[in-house]
Amino acid sequence: MNPQKKFHLVFSLVMGAMMIFLMTLVITFVNVGLNENFVRLWMKAFGIAYVVGVPVIFFLAPVARKMTGRMLGVQG
Repeated sequence: MNPQKKFHLVFSLVMGAMMIFLMTLVITFVNVGLNENFVRLWMKAFGIAYVVGVPVIFFLAPVARKMTGRMLGVQG
């Protein structure tokens, strides 16, 4: 695997973990509040979202980068 593809894969894994960790924390809290099952429900939501979210980031980040470049008139 070339370094650029490797970087993109690792970036997707790390960015996915950070965003999904925070988003599932907030949404789980909004939906169920702090109760005795909070951590279990949050980790379940995180697991499901991570499996879905990382491939989405991997495939859509280049598209978003190109769209942003076009909108701003710069190379993306």
